[in-house]
Amino acid sequence: MVGDVVKERGELFLGSRLKRLAERMQGDVVKIAERAGLSIQPSQYPLLATLDLYGPQTIGELTQAMGVAQPTVTRAASRLVDMGLVEVSRVHVDQRHKTVSLTPAGIAAMVHSKLMVWPRVEAAVAEITQDLGGSLLEQISMIEHRLDERTLEERALSAGEAGLLIREFSDDLAGAFRDINAQWIASMYRLEQTDRDVLDNPRARIVDPGGAILFVEAEGLGVVGACALQKTDDRCFELTKMGVLEAARGRKAGEFLLKAVIARALEMGAEVLYLLSNRKSAAAIHLYEKLGFVHDAQIMAEYGARYERCDVAMRYRLGTGAI
Repeated sequence: MVGDVVKERGELFLGSRLKRLAERMQGDVVKIAERAGLSIQPSQYPLLATLDLYGPQTIGELTQAMGVAQPTVTRAASRLVDMGLVEVSRVHVDQRHKTVSLTPAGIAAMVHSKLMVWPRVEAAVAEITQDLGGSLLEQISMIEHRLDERTLEERALSAGEAGLLIREFSDDLAGAFRDINAQWIASMYRLEQTDRDVLDNPRARIVDPGGAILFVEAEGLGVVGACALQKTDDRCFELTKMGVLEAARGRKAGEFLLKAVIARALEMGAEVLYLLSNRKSAAAIHLYEKLGFVHDAQIMAEYGARYERCDVAMRYRLGTGAI
């Protein structure tokens, strides 16, 4: 039986072993991203993350920030230009001084990644690296053993989804949309006419005019939550009618659903994403704040009069690296 020479001669082949481990983990990250509808490679994320966090950078600045050779950065930027995720200025002849920045599609992809991919990968990596002891080679062996038991992809999915699934709107789910929202609204406030108009006609009032409705389904419980994106102007959407049944409490179904809806809004080209609420919905407001919404007086002035109960207006922070 042929042995594993890279593992057996650990000190000699440390670089090869680390590369092998990296390729194994990156392969799983590709699968996780694909499940989220993203075609971004793990090797492309450092460049995108640098632009997302620090704003437009020259090739030279990216080279320094990422700690790689300038040709490597140039090739990566070129590929991302082809994907429509970044744009490169043509002002400078010297490649090092060309400025690279995220496109609107790139900003949306980063928001989607930070909502649906990065937290899962981070949770999975934290799991396989916890309580490591011994020498570096012993720690690498333990990581490899844990990945043999459960892949990074399997750990990421269990950490991120916990038996939850996003479903698209269909006419047979219109009743669930109404019932879920009518339940929470009636329990805390009262159904206003604007509520009834939307809940009784979700396709006509939300979907057909260019909006979207997503549902979250929990294993063993069925559909437990719903949320809508109502188009109120060109590239302007209201996140509205978000509710989760009490039966799903503790499963983080609301957070899972909200992340999916934010990602969908960015994919639809939203430049303004806002919501209207009431201070009594303290738990919901805390969740909105956690995922990047901020209180906004202008949104209140423009849209707050839509509901009698509205005393909270929030706007999503686009492209700030807040998540």
